[in-house]
Amino acid sequence: MDIKNETRVTMFEFSGLTDDENLVPFLFMFISLVYMVTIVGNVGMIALVCVFSNLQTPMYYFLSCLSFVDIFYSSVIIPNTLYHLLSLKKSISFLGCAVQYYFFSALASTETLLLSTMSYDRYVAICHPLHYTLIMTKKKCFGLVLYSYSISFLQSIVQISCTFSLPFCGPNLIDHFYCDIAPLLKLSCANNFHCDMVTGALVAACGIYTLTTIFLSYSFIFLSIFRMTSNKGRQKAFSTCSSHIICVSTFITAVFFTYLRPHSGAFEIQDKVASLFYTAVTPMLNPLIYSLRNQEVKRLLVQAMRKNI
Repeated sequence: MDIKNETRVTMFEFSGLTDDENLVPFLFMFISLVYMVTIVGNVGMIALVCVFSNLQTPMYYFLSCLSFVDIFYSSVIIPNTLYHLLSLKKSISFLGCAVQYYFFSALASTETLLLSTMSYDRYVAICHPLHYTLIMTKKKCFGLVLYSYSISFLQSIVQISCTFSLPFCGPNLIDHFYCDIAPLLKLSCANNFHCDMVTGALVAACGIYTLTTIFLSYSFIFLSIFRMTSNKGRQKAFSTCSSHIICVSTFITAVFFTYLRPHSGAFEIQDKVASLFYTAVTPMLNPLIYSLRNQEVKRLLVQAMRKNI
């Protein structure tokens, strides 16, 4: 049959997080709490960096940029997910799906590139401490952040241009709780091999670049730490890197579990749990990890709370 004569899909429906109605109240309360903590935690981190001059360093500049991304990254998915938990019809328009996937893909890529940039910052701070301020200038920091945003939003344009130019003739049920590339491509009524390859190549390139940067940075960092003669110096260096390592590990592990392991024909419950983790929980954890493991941030946070009280 000629695709041009077929009915085009104008709306998509989601299978949702769960079919068990008894779980819906718990999921709604849990996700609402996580989202609230995410917004408060990340806005608070940005405010601390802006208000206190001793936090206006490259490390905290990148951290505030990461918090900014996390606010919008979680907001692209979570409010719509909460609405669908309470509604009988879990639907989204074709254009709405394209917009949601565009920002989700762009912000997820920005997050990974910022995490790799932060590993480079830690490398310069520990391996070249005397030249740190000369290397990590304001102009260079801004350029690295702009590079992360530019690459991420450009690759997302390529992904949605390829995916949403495909014909969708029905069925229109996305086996997920948001618009993601894998369940979307399954609904296309045309050969999606080229789009699959383009998407795979872009995701692989971003992943390889991020992992290579992080691996090389921390290889040099650990070599530099092991050469230190002072135990206090080693402890300080490990403390500086530990928060970033935890954030990278939690985010990348969840992403890899979802996208790089063999899948069955349908999205299973563990896939949705992993997706929920890196779309909702990880943006909440980032400011908490940095604030709870950083004495300077904790001290300034207490100071700010006392002033308000």
